[in-house]
Amino acid sequence: MTTTTIERPAADASAAPVTSPRWEWIGLVALLVGTGVAYIWGLGASGWANSFYSAAVQAGSVSWKAFFFGSSDAANSITVDKPPMSLWLMSLSVRIFGLNTWAMLVPQALLGVASVALLRATVKRRFGGAAGLLAGLVLAVTPVAALMFRFNNPDALLVLLMIASVWALLRGVESGKTKWLLITGMFVGFGFLTKQLQVMLVVPPLALTYLIAGPPKFLTRLMQLFGALGAMIVSAGWWILIVEFWPASSRPWVGGSQNNSILELTLGYNGFGRLSGDETGSVTPGRGGMGGGMGADMAGGMPGGMPGGIWGETGILRMFDASQGGQIAWLLPAALILFVVGLVLRGRAPRTDGQRASLIVWGSWLLVTGLTFSLMAGIFHAYYTVALAPAVAALIGIGSVVLWRRRDTYWVRIAMAVAVASTVAMAWVLLRRSESFVPWLKWAILVVGVVAVVTLLVPALTRGRLAAASILAVMFAGLAGPTAYAVDTIGTPHTGAIVSAGPNTGMRGFGGVGEGRRGQGGMPGGMQLPAGVQLPAGMQPPAGFPGQAGAPGQMPGGAEMGGMGGAMGGLLEGSKPTTAITEMLEQDADSYTWVAAAIGANTAAGYQLATEEPVMPVGGFNGTDPSPTLAEFQQYVAEGQIHYFIGGGGMPGMESGTSAEISAWVTENFTATTVDNVTFYDLTQ
Repeated sequence: MTTTTIERPAADASAAPVTSPRWEWIGLVALLVGTGVAYIWGLGASGWANSFYSAAVQAGSVSWKAFFFGSSDAANSITVDKPPMSLWLMSLSVRIFGLNTWAMLVPQALLGVASVALLRATVKRRFGGAAGLLAGLVLAVTPVAALMFRFNNPDALLVLLMIASVWALLRGVESGKTKWLLITGMFVGFGFLTKQLQVMLVVPPLALTYLIAGPPKFLTRLMQLFGALGAMIVSAGWWILIVEFWPASSRPWVGGSQNNSILELTLGYNGFGRLSGDETGSVTPGRGGMGGGMGADMAGGMPGGMPGGIWGETGILRMFDASQGGQIAWLLPAALILFVVGLVLRGRAPRTDGQRASLIVWGSWLLVTGLTFSLMAGIFHAYYTVALAPAVAALIGIGSVVLWRRRDTYWVRIAMAVAVASTVAMAWVLLRRSESFVPWLKWAILVVGVVAVVTLLVPALTRGRLAAASILAVMFAGLAGPTAYAVDTIGTPHTGAIVSAGPNTGMRGFGGVGEGRRGQGGMPGGMQLPAGVQLPAGMQPPAGFPGQAGAPGQMPGGAEMGGMGGAMGGLLEGSKPTTAITEMLEQDADSYTWVAAAIGANTAAGYQLATEEPVMPVGGFNGTDPSPTLAEFQQYVAEGQIHYFIGGGGMPGMESGTSAEISAWVTENFTATTVDNVTFYDLTQ
């Protein structure tokens, strides 16, 4: 068999020649091609996916100013509530290939392939080809990864950049050269321009690992980390400074902020507010959100004593509950076990040992991010758990190979058996939550898993030809469940602001969204108010609220309720205009800065994507940002810059602040016209 030898630097205490046999290259090609096909397959079925970001992609593809700021519309009234780096990739693709689903989502899928490839290369460098391929495979079939690498949220780019930061950091551990620390900081800074403070979850693991294992003396290591911090600040700060100091009168409003400040957005709505739950401008009213008292009541617990808050219960087991479990929990117990055992096995290695450094960085990534997600009181969605996927995958790949090589040690065999048993138990629990989904699978995993545990405990069954059968049994027990969920995810269209992977496991709340994975948006799964749940005194559900009189999810006249999607769109689902509506908006479109205005970015998004003309999203994503003010809106109307105002949007009866003022002013001063069950006001009449 032809092999290639890769020599490691002599400074690496764990250095050893690593061969790359032909089977490894075949496996790598199969892994990357398979991942690419799986992630690209059927992308068109998801339509505009998250219309909120799709509209910004469209705007950036026709306006360089909108491109730079990440504006929701090409007329630059307001930005999305995240920095724009992930939008830049998609907007460039749309500029080249035109506005369509494939041009927007294929770059996301390619980010997934790149993430799998980079994770494989990072793990392989220290632990060999088998560990690298297994880590890449685990990442590829993780259900939430299969979801987010086929979707247009910022998380796809964020994951790649986080992996890249670990790759660079471990190169720094290997060589001690400052340049690798600077590159590490650069990748973290780019992650900040992708999803702001979420990328900071990987910073403590990076710093801890280099402080422990970096080759130079302690003070030198410390100075190098300060250099990495400087590189991070520079790579992210240039954009932050430009936005903050750009005259507010000539740039779009910073979406998600209440004071038109990117710093406020960074530290508040997208920062510490996520931890404390005090998110000004979020959909938890009483904190600047939906308005009224409903969200304020939900913020500390669902009305009527429903357990947890609107974003689900917090606690140490949050990653295993009905909302998050099927996304990421399949191999979490095994990853933690393998992490601990791996550290024990490297216990007497030198301080600069590269294998132990790898275990530290991946394991601390898993612990820091997992605990933060479990305990944060603010906005949390199930798909956030994709940030755990690389750490889980790396630990599974590393730990499985390291322990297998030491399987002649009795206690190591026991540890492997416990890891497999925990994985089988986890699969049983998760698959029981969706009984109608491949009902035989949990039994197959149980039977094969028992066989795998037995083979691991009997030394003779892990040698010679029987070793291959043992490996296959372990892999089936560990990967069959998440792979089935990933296949279901790939075969299911996903649209809306809140999505989740795998089959429906029942009502999950905003934190997980049951049927929202299929893009129904709004109240999860078309949920009704649970029995015994009471709205605050004096507040009634909007007309047509699910469970009320009339067709579920519909308002009088047949138009779907805001927040539920349909023609009008709403808080979490983009509008879907009919041909008649689109043609009406396109008439004399060049005569106006905005062909229409609507409450909420998702309501505006569908009309903008259909016409490819700017539609003003009043109030931004939640409809709660004070942009524009009533006076500014009245001036736009007086100058003839806005053609139509679209009634509805957001969550009916829950408008607040300037959005409510603008809506009231329009309804009092202009005549309503209904087109295909959607209300329009011609602001030029």
